[in-house]
Amino acid sequence: MNDFTKNIAQALFDQDKINDLLRKQLQQAVNDLLEAELTAFLGYDPYARDGWNTGNSRNGAYFRKVDTQFGQIEVQVPRDRNGQFHQHTLPDYKQHADVLENMIIKLYSKGVTTREIADLIEKMYGCHYSPAQISNISKQMIPKVEAYHRRKLSDRFFCVYLDATYLPLRRETFEREAIYIALGIKPNGYKEVIDYCIAPSENIEVWTQMLQNMKARGLNQVEFFLSDGVVGMKEALARTYPKAHFQRCMVHVMRNICAKVRVDDREAIMDKFKRIHQQANKEGATAALHEFYGKWNKAYSRVIQELKAIESDLLVFYNYLKQIRASIYSTNMIESFNNIIKRKAKPKVEFPTEQSLDTFIGIQAMSYNSRYFNRIHKGFGQVQDTLESYFD
Repeated sequence: MNDFTKNIAQALFDQDKINDLLRKQLQQAVNDLLEAELTAFLGYDPYARDGWNTGNSRNGAYFRKVDTQFGQIEVQVPRDRNGQFHQHTLPDYKQHADVLENMIIKLYSKGVTTREIADLIEKMYGCHYSPAQISNISKQMIPKVEAYHRRKLSDRFFCVYLDATYLPLRRETFEREAIYIALGIKPNGYKEVIDYCIAPSENIEVWTQMLQNMKARGLNQVEFFLSDGVVGMKEALARTYPKAHFQRCMVHVMRNICAKVRVDDREAIMDKFKRIHQQANKEGATAALHEFYGKWNKAYSRVIQELKAIESDLLVFYNYLKQIRASIYSTNMIESFNNIIKRKAKPKVEFPTEQSLDTFIGIQAMSYNSRYFNRIHKGFGQVQDTLESYFD
């Protein structure tokens, strides 16, 4: 048993002693690596005769303090007399370990405020980071988010969900602003947050610009779009993706109906309306829809009239295989992503700048895409060959 193993065994039941031991070992290891780097650069060991008259030699060291998960370590960075040596063991100018940075970014993405992160870091590691320093560390994600917005997109998605959610943002004043989100499923069943953008309110002009941007970045073919009832959406989709089909979210339609009927009637209306998307085929769904008209037309003729006006957009999902219908009659999938964003954003109260909000959403989108990378969405794996056949 070597000395290190003996020390670990003795410190096993005392967390502080273990951290102190590991901190010392880490400090020694870093210093040894730095010295080994200089030896490799100069080509001879300390005090070796080989180094005489080589034109360069060791020239002392300067000291740096670096925060790690085991506490602060002091490292000696060796120098050469000619000033040509550049070490690679430690990143330049950093006063903290990457593990700490990664934890800060992860906490930020979970909705923990910069002040709360600073307090937590001080308690855990005994070193102080101001909220401004924490914010600066989280800003390291900005280039990655910008690259996410510019990345080339897959050329084909079977279905794309479009929806907007709202988060608090301060410009001159504090307001809730719209986050436009596009989430899609590829023909192979892989899902992905395609992109998002921020605007003061939801309108078709911003949606049109976002759709055109998606197409310019390589998304050439979409078989099927799902969205709520934002005015002009179907027309905007027809201009950008003329071959795509459009499905109105059945859940949004049901919510709109419930908002326009008496409270006492809502339960009965919801039960009746749900039967429409629970049928075995389109013929049965059409019969259920017309039965709904007959049942409620007398009491709510205006509601039924509005429903008839969008009937062509209600049952489009029945044109596709039953294995995937549960996923394509509503925008529930994208609303699930929206709920993740809202839950993690709740502790922040408000975002001080559009950049901070953009970075926060970008972290969530990239995390979502990483989590579901190469994971086939339920039902899509069974019909992959058929879905591929919809494309040229």
